[in-house]
Amino acid sequence: MTATAPRFGPSPVRLLLAAAVLIGTLLGALLAGASPASAHAALTGSNPKDGAVVATAPKDVTLTFSEQVAMGNDSIRVLEPSGKRSDKAKIRDLSTGGTVSYGVDLLPGLPNGTYTVAWQAVSADSHPISGAFTFSIGAPSKTTVALPDKEAGGGVVGVLYDIARYASYAGFVLLAGGAAFVLLCWQRGASVRPLQRVVVQGWVTLTAATLATLLLRTPYTGSGKLADAFDLGGLRDVLETKTGAALISRLLLLGAAALFVAVLFGAYAKREDEAEKKDLTFGLAIGGTVVAAGIAGTWALSEHASTGIQPGLAMPVDVAHLLAVATWLGGLAALLTALYRAPSIERAAVRRFSRVAFISVVVLAATGLYQSWRQVGSWSALTGTSYGQLLLVKVGLVVVMVGVAWISRRWTAQLGEPTAEATAATEPTDASAEEAEEGMDSSDPERATQLALQKAAVATAQKKKARGADPERSGLRRSVLAEAGVAVVLLAVTTVLTTTEPGRTEEEAARPGDAQAAAPAPAGPTELRLPFDTGGQNGKGTVRLSLDPATSGANEMHVWIYNPELKPMDVPEVKVSFTLKAKQIGPLPITPDRLTTGHWSAGAVQIPMPGEWQVQVTVRTSDIDQTTVDKNVKIG
Repeated sequence: MTATAPRFGPSPVRLLLAAAVLIGTLLGALLAGASPASAHAALTGSNPKDGAVVATAPKDVTLTFSEQVAMGNDSIRVLEPSGKRSDKAKIRDLSTGGTVSYGVDLLPGLPNGTYTVAWQAVSADSHPISGAFTFSIGAPSKTTVALPDKEAGGGVVGVLYDIARYASYAGFVLLAGGAAFVLLCWQRGASVRPLQRVVVQGWVTLTAATLATLLLRTPYTGSGKLADAFDLGGLRDVLETKTGAALISRLLLLGAAALFVAVLFGAYAKREDEAEKKDLTFGLAIGGTVVAAGIAGTWALSEHASTGIQPGLAMPVDVAHLLAVATWLGGLAALLTALYRAPSIERAAVRRFSRVAFISVVVLAATGLYQSWRQVGSWSALTGTSYGQLLLVKVGLVVVMVGVAWISRRWTAQLGEPTAEATAATEPTDASAEEAEEGMDSSDPERATQLALQKAAVATAQKKKARGADPERSGLRRSVLAEAGVAVVLLAVTTVLTTTEPGRTEEEAARPGDAQAAAPAPAGPTELRLPFDTGGQNGKGTVRLSLDPATSGANEMHVWIYNPELKPMDVPEVKVSFTLKAKQIGPLPITPDRLTTGHWSAGAVQIPMPGEWQVQVTVRTSDIDQTTVDKNVKIG
């Protein structure tokens, strides 16, 4: 039989050119109207400044950041020329209004010379950041302290953490995409063992990678020592952070995913009644979507989407983006498995996947454009930053995949339904089965081994013959295999993007003078300080609440709790509400997320209109002791 390759003509070129023009036009419009924002935090200033020479020793060293960061008492270290620690190892939060600033007091009587300031923190999007600079007292001098040559999150721990992240994404793609392929495209595939293995392996990979990420989180954001992965105290601290809560939530959702997989490949695969199977398909589709969206949400809630501008919109968009990626790439892996391990797959199933993949690509493009606007923001950042350059590589890979997918679609149009001869060629004949059974029962082990090898060779030859007799399927296999190869690289680039400093922030960090000058300029950030007393033991303290930009619309809120000695104070619960009595609006309840000891935040506080708002803060210091304090503030 002679295969006729699909005729492509000029239409792929026209389609790709049209897509490129459309993407360029939309991206240009989005970038042109972008406003400044950041995702990774960046150091925007310090006192003393990098390289400064001061006449007398300062009382403290302060650092200013572009957004909120989490810091411990060892996050800022000041080292004198001999390498001896010259700070008091106690971080002070100096943030006011829209400025994020932290400081550390210096020891008295410091000698002249060059001092090194090394700092490390965790950005609000869960990624560690670090840096170092020097200043001199009196005059510069030689120093035995070498500036760190690697950033936080590097070394062996960083490599292992990145591998775990890639494995997490890959596992989610196989789990969610493989299950979607079965339910949406090829329900008979629920009883195909190779396809079952793909989905189960996705679940195992995602579960193992999530556990590894949880254990590696302590050294990844801290010491960088692999042995600290088993530090129970560090693990407890991780569980109290936003990232730790997201990883635990993912593990719980994976328990529900295990039940879903068991039903899909158990009761569902064995169900023969069409009406019952239709109902079960609907139920599994709804349940699977909820679980998959929940797992995708664990990334959205703890990474880039949860910080910067419009987090309330960015997080659901990020969930939709991840689901579209999983449906497309995971379905592609499932299709490739079916084509190579189950050649009897129907043409209708392949065509259904083609439609599902098309919808996924449309969702992927729309959500990707929005994410690009948030994280890049300008043409200069698109071409002049690592994030922008990686984004261009990702867009190029997507275009290549779409082109190869178009070829696969043309092969699908020529695909015929599997013949009885082809199906039979993949199954052992009765004669070979009987011969194998006879060999197994033979008292001669050597003869039994020979018969088993002969049976395997015959089965392999029959499969190759069936594939050779179906050139359309062979062409489809090759094009789908090419898609899968590009998909592996695309997934790697996507993983690197999630840990790369966004273009907006990189440009801000490159212009520290501009950032420092711009920090206090915006009018609007409001800060309140409210003393409280719950009446119980250790029930006194002060609430510091900041609202930025303190206008109608989306606002970012941070709440700090201090004890009477002005040290960060942990309490079981903090709640905030806003009431506009003049318009009888509210109370609007807000439950902030705990970031670190004594620090809570909420990134999407919606204030519907300007006016004189009453802000109420409820603080609970024990199971029975709580109080509510309030103050009026003008917003907008």
